[in-house]
Amino acid sequence: MSLNPNLMPRLDSFSSRTRGSSHIDFKTATTGVAAKAMKNELSRLVATVQDPNARKVIDLYPDYRAKSFKQFDLEMQSFFYLFTRYLAERAKGQDILLPAVCSEWDRINPPAVEQIVAYDSLPEITSNDVSLLNKLAVLKVNGGLGTSMGMTGAKSALEVKNEMTFLDLTVRQIEHLNTESRVDVPLVLMTSFNTHEDTLRIIKKYANQQLRIITFNQSRYPRILKESLLPCPQSADDDKKHWYPPGHGDLFTAISQSGVLDQLLADGKEYLFVSNSDNLGAVVDHRILKTMAEKHAEFIMEVTDKTKADVKGGTLINYDGQVRLLEIAQVPSDHVEDFKSVRKFKIFNTNNLWINLKALKRVMETEGMDLDIIINPKNTDDGQAVIQLETAAGAAIQHFKNSFGVNVPRSRFLPVKSCSDLLLIKSDIYALSHGQLIINPNRLFGTTPVIKLGDHFKKIANFQSRFKSIPTIIELDHLTVSGNVYFGRNITLRGTVIIVANEGQRIDIPDGCVLENKLLTGTIQLLKSIDITIITTIRASARRSLIKKDLRRMLVYKSQ
Repeated sequence: MSLNPNLMPRLDSFSSRTRGSSHIDFKTATTGVAAKAMKNELSRLVATVQDPNARKVIDLYPDYRAKSFKQFDLEMQSFFYLFTRYLAERAKGQDILLPAVCSEWDRINPPAVEQIVAYDSLPEITSNDVSLLNKLAVLKVNGGLGTSMGMTGAKSALEVKNEMTFLDLTVRQIEHLNTESRVDVPLVLMTSFNTHEDTLRIIKKYANQQLRIITFNQSRYPRILKESLLPCPQSADDDKKHWYPPGHGDLFTAISQSGVLDQLLADGKEYLFVSNSDNLGAVVDHRILKTMAEKHAEFIMEVTDKTKADVKGGTLINYDGQVRLLEIAQVPSDHVEDFKSVRKFKIFNTNNLWINLKALKRVMETEGMDLDIIINPKNTDDGQAVIQLETAAGAAIQHFKNSFGVNVPRSRFLPVKSCSDLLLIKSDIYALSHGQLIINPNRLFGTTPVIKLGDHFKKIANFQSRFKSIPTIIELDHLTVSGNVYFGRNITLRGTVIIVANEGQRIDIPDGCVLENKLLTGTIQLLKSIDITIITTIRASARRSLIKKDLRRMLVYKSQ
């Protein structure tokens, strides 16, 4: 079978991508057997789009209606380029899971003082600064499905507060910003082939809102069979399970190839604020925007102080005077504990990014965006080992001039990654102001409670069935729930509450129950009419030690 000339790597088109410090020997990489085999398979995939019998791709993937043969060809070329970089690193004998900087760990240091700016030091906003908003666009990474929470559709469609979804809250925030400041800040949604149709259906209800919504698809790359290093899909219309969205680092290629970057620049936009759609703390911040303009920064990453819950989060490092992003998946095994150390690396990446659009255009047209490759191993439903080549958007910081991190308050990082997070957001700990979450003024402490729900609450359907209504937790410090537990209506939780239903047992917390500094375990099935008496109240001084004790030593409470 002859190779599709449109798919064949063209040295002139790739030369602009291989300039600078990340240059690879392209010719050497493509002469390998694996590269040639992949090239042939990708040519065949592209050819199936031309085949009239394969046109059903349009029906199976409606989100690809607008994608011409040329666009699909470009996607496959981008994938092939990423694949050849992967092969080149492997051919050099370097651990392909690790970026080159990790080969010399001693040269990796925490960020220098000038590489991280404290949020409190940022300039205050004046009335003259409002005009900067007209140069801003907001982009939400909207390609996730929320599979870890048992969802099958777009995660951004999940109701999280007052019957409003992630997207509802974002739209309300930006609409209020546009109306209040009399500006035009568009909302850009980067979807994936998994979420595009859901997103298009959802945004129809915003047609009369005071904002423009722009959507574009990130790339769709073929999964790679680990054994043969060949693509999983056999045709362009093959099942979705054989394809994957290649991480949020694909943002830069996708926004460029889709034409959205040129559209924003033509509209007079100079700055792009990027965040994940499930981070409810990622709202437009005037002070960061002003800092970007005044310092002529091309890239700003929001970071925040690390806690024990964040030790696996990516962090900024200083490598030979250059600020770079390092993810835990890229760290040598014998240095993982160093990476997780709060003493050495005190901050982590929130994935709230501020990008100068003119600088992005320059980088994409000159040196390109060769981001560190992250290998994501997976297994198919039939047990086959596959790999996904992904990239992280924050890694782009090394490609921009005058780039640095801003250490922001924790309130700007409120992701919903689990049902424990969801319970906190849905509760009375937070109130809403024009779509933005704010701490309830009746909360006496500035910190939020620690909530740990067990596996019975892991999936969203189970979570919803186990709470008749969301408990009042304004005075809660810590909640741990494990096992088969159900909550009634109008329940109040205060202080430290631990509820453990042992294997084969069930605990029902009745309507109107108030639990304050309580430890419950065993089998409890109480009725509303029964007066609840808990034998032991955990004293405040003993809370921490009791939480740490083996649950087998907990008292067993039974209703008579």
